[in-house]
Order: sequence, then C-alpha cells, then structure tokens
Amino acid sequence: MSQRSRARMVPAVVAAVGAAALSTAPAAQAAEEPNPNSYRFGVGARSVEGAESSADAEALEAGTTYHSSIGPGGKLNFRVDLDAERNAYVSVVAVPRPGTELAYSDGIEVTLQDAQGTRCSSADEKAGAGRFARPLAAAAHRTIGGGRSTCQEAGAYNVLVERAEAGNPAPADASASASASASAPASASVPAFASGTWELEIRHVTEPGLRQPGPTEAPTAWPSASPGLPGGEARETAGGTGFNDAAEISEGEWSSRMEAGRTYFYRVGVDWGQRIFATASLGSTNTEDFTFVSEALTMRLYNPVRALVEYDGTGPYDGRQKQASLDPLPEVAYENRFAGADKVQGMRLRGDYYLAVSLNPRLAEKFGKERFGVTLRVNVEGDAEAAPPYAEPVGDLGVFESEKVERSDTMRLVGLVGVGTGALLVVGLGAWTLLARRAVAAPARGVPAQGVPAQGVPPADAGAGHGVPLPGTPAPARGPAAGPAGPRPTGGGAPYGDTHGCGPAGGPGHEGGTGQAGEAPPTGYGPPPSP
Repeated sequence: MSQRSRARMVPAVVAAVGAAALSTAPAAQAAEEPNPNSYRFGVGARSVEGAESSADAEALEAGTTYHSSIGPGGKLNFRVDLDAERNAYVSVVAVPRPGTELAYSDGIEVTLQDAQGTRCSSADEKAGAGRFARPLAAAAHRTIGGGRSTCQEAGAYNVLVERAEAGNPAPADASASASASASAPASASVPAFASGTWELEIRHVTEPGLRQPGPTEAPTAWPSASPGLPGGEARETAGGTGFNDAAEISEGEWSSRMEAGRTYFYRVGVDWGQRIFATASLGSTNTEDFTFVSEALTMRLYNPVRALVEYDGTGPYDGRQKQASLDPLPEVAYENRFAGADKVQGMRLRGDYYLAVSLNPRLAEKFGKERFGVTLRVNVEGDAEAAPPYAEPVGDLGVFESEKVERSDTMRLVGLVGVGTGALLVVGLGAWTLLARRAVAAPARGVPAQGVPAQGVPPADAGAGHGVPLPGTPAPARGPAAGPAGPRPTGGGAPYGDTHGCGPAGGPGHEGGTGQAGEAPPTGYGPPPSP
C-alpha cells in the first residue's frame, strides 16, 4: 500500500470511529426516551379501575404506583388497609390531554375517609388563572397522634378521587368554529376545551411511627425574610415531564429554555432542619406591539409525597422580565404535620421536593417564540439535623424500590454507553496509530530527501530502492539507500502522548500539536545518494 493511500485511510478510519462513538449513546437510549411533551408515568405502574361504590373498591398496596383514568364529572373509589401505627398518604396526579383549555376551577380532588365515612383529610389542585392543561397533583393523608380522635384505628379506609369541573361548553355553532379553525394561520393554536378522559397516576405511601413520643406542637413563627439567593454562574438544565423524571438540581442558579404550554419538573433534596426557597424568572422578550399574557409563568412546590406546599405566579407579562417566588417556609420538621396551615404541614418530611414551572401557551401566540429563557434560583438553608426516632429505618420516603432500580439502571446504561464508546475509540485510535507508524516507517519511493527531484521515478509497483531510468537517461550510481536515521519522534506510547497533545502516537506528540491526519510525518532519511 502506498504512503498516499495510507494517508487517505487515516482520516477515513478516524471519521468512522467518531461516527460510531457519537451514535452509540443515542441508539442505546432511543427505545427508552419518552415523548418530551408527555407526562412520564412511573415505571411498572399497575392498571387499576376505580369503583363507583366504596363497596366494590379495589385495594391499593403501599409502595406501589397505579395507572388509571377519570372522565368528566367522574368519582372513583379505592381502598387502603391501614394499621394503627403508620401514617399514610395517597397522592393522585391528573394529566389532562396536552393542548386542552381548562376553566379556572377544573381540577382534581382526593379525600381519605375512615370506615364511618369521616374525612381524615382532603386536598385538591385546580387549573387556576392560567387555564391550560398541565399535571395536577393532590395528596390526602392519615396522620397518627397530635391529639386527633378520628382516623386512628386500624381497618379499611376509602380513597375518593373526584374530577372537579366548572365546564367549558363547546361553541354554539360547531360548523362556524370549524370554519374559523380552518382559516386561522398555521402558527396560531386553537385550544381544545376540557373534555374527554384524564389519565391518573395514583400512589400509596406509608410512614412508620416513632419509637417514643415526639413534639406535637407545630412552629408558629419562622424567619419571615426570604433567604439570600446564591450567586455564581448559571448552569444549564432541562426539566422533566413530571415527578418520575424530574431533573435533579441543587442550591444555585439554573438556566432553562422552555416551550410555552409545557410544565417542567425539578427535584431538590431537603433534609431535616433545612428550608428551601426558590424563584423562577421569565426573561424579557423584544416586541414591537403592546401585548401581555396574564399568569404567564407559575411555579409550584410539592413535597416528597406529592402534596402541594406553595405556589406563585408572575401575573401579567408584557415582554419585560417577571419573577415568581415562594413565600418563606419553615424548616423541615416532624412536628410541622400538626400545624393548621397546609404549607406548614407540607414541610413534614425530608427527601426530594419538587419544583414545577409552567409556561402559559398564550406566550407563543402573543410573542411568536417557540422557547423562552427561564432562570431558577434555589437556596437550601440550614444544616441537616438528626432524623426523628422512627420505629424502623426510613429511606427516601416517596421513592419506591422500583424507582431506585430504575435510577440505578439509568446510571448503569450511562456507564455501558461510556464503556462502549471508549472501546470504539481505543480500537479506532489503535488503527490510527498503526497506520501512522507504517506511514512513518515506509521509505519514500523515488523521492530523495531535501526535496531534490528524483531522476527516474519508479512506477507504483516497482521494487523499493531501485530507480528505473527513463529512456536515454544514464542510471545514477547506486549509493546508500538512506543516511543515518534521524531523531526518533517523541510521541510516547499513549494515544495522545504524555502531555495530552492531539497527535497520534507515531506523530510529533508535542504539547499543543494539531495531530491532523493529513499532516506529512517526518521521514528521518539521510542525505541523497552520491552521484
């Protein structure tokens, strides 16, 4: 093989290796990657149908995720079997069809009742002022102690899930509506009204009791000033579609590009004795005409069992930057569960707290942009404290074993992809090194050093070191085939050299070398043959 052919092969091999390496990770993840616009339900969620009557209700097992659905005006009953020692939580996430328009009071409500029909607790979440489809979450609980006289006994409890609905009547003239939709510009979105079935994700979580009685007085005061926000450079992150794939973030500043009409989820670890504060800022947008969108951005905080703790919105957005911020919250403490205010009760558990940031779909209509810049600033204040004296070990409450396995499998997949890509790179670089060394070692056929033109350049298949004189040209006297060898290149044996230069092992290997495959390697030949 000629030196020129070898030189041509080197970049080809490098290109092939690079293409294979870049395609490995996407190919491995393609089958698992969900639709970015769809809520990702929990892994291994079981299908369950709610009953019209509590007498026919199917039991929900603790530590299990369920997938169900509810129609307009629907009421579903489920059963949970509780002992007299553990606290219990049942959360419901309702997922309206993306693109539907909701009324202010459209939403989901969940109630936990004892055998006498007495309400242990209830919670709901409504669409609110934004009036667009997004995941709606609510959680009811049974709490032991705190002077309560109801819902303390062991037995069968009923879970009632209701779809709250103000109703959005369809346009009176359906044909006129269809005609208007057909004539609307392609960029305009024509909202569908709230109707049809909503998917549900239902989870039942239990929390062990304490070995010894703890405090039962909830705090009545805490710092009213918002904690100082962290500084430093913003880090980029992309939020998840829901609780199950929420992006993990920590204290600091985070930047995202968000699509109008979508909700992005982030999770932040908060320990006992710590409190969380966060803001979400919608960046400015250039616009020539005066226009605004009410409730353009909303931010909600949910606790580890998906109970809504606090929320805020930006109000009208007219192209100038706006910010939503959480009110100051108490530190995470066991006794918070005995408070009267929902936002204090919500800070009752350590674990992952979830920030859900939603952008109103009307932003795209009014400002003509697909994505908007949003900055999250998160502060976790205080030192972690010892856990309450639970009667049995408590891990990450709200994170099921199947979810721990999924997170572990995800990290294992990342590792395998990395190993596979590394193996491809090693093989490719080995081929690259071999070709480069052969190109260096091969003599230049008929091309003497110092750029002196050769007389009688041999054809490609001629023997090495034997020039073929042209007709009428006397053959030169045969001298030494080559002079003393030049200095050996200092590339080292590592693919990139000891100083991590970018050249191949057989190349110069000096620090900062370009290492381009097309560069001519040094020949190291001696002086030309004497005439």
